[in-house]
Amino acid sequence: MLEQIRKNSLAVISLCVALSALGYNTWRNELTEHNRNIRQAGFEMLLHVGELQRIAYLAHYDKDQDRGNPRSGWVEVLVLRDLSELMPPPGTIQAQRLFIAWRDHWKALGEDESNIANIDNALNDLRKSIIEIMHQLE
Repeated sequence: MLEQIRKNSLAVISLCVALSALGYNTWRNELTEHNRNIRQAGFEMLLHVGELQRIAYLAHYDKDQDRGNPRSGWVEVLVLRDLSELMPPPGTIQAQRLFIAWRDHWKALGEDESNIANIDNALNDLRKSIIEIMHQLE
């Protein structure tokens, strides 16, 4: 038995190296795909955060019901909540907080400064968490 192992040691070593390389390559590809998904979701979320902020400002400060219709903000909030499912926990938590802030304050935009402040704080917190998550990617 030992004689067979000695005769085929190069083949055994080559097989071990090949299996190790295959395992590492598979792991690395999975990690790369995971990071790519998070990065893409992060970029999309940043775009939607900006759009929701634009809608909120137009509704609150300009009282523009066409371009700043708060009901159209619901679309952005729901997209952000859905995209946050691809993000690690800080992103999902902040998206949920934005959902709650929008749910509680969207109807009174343009009436009281605290409404836009609550929404703006939630938007800024989400934006910061997205950028932080993207900086941590390998």
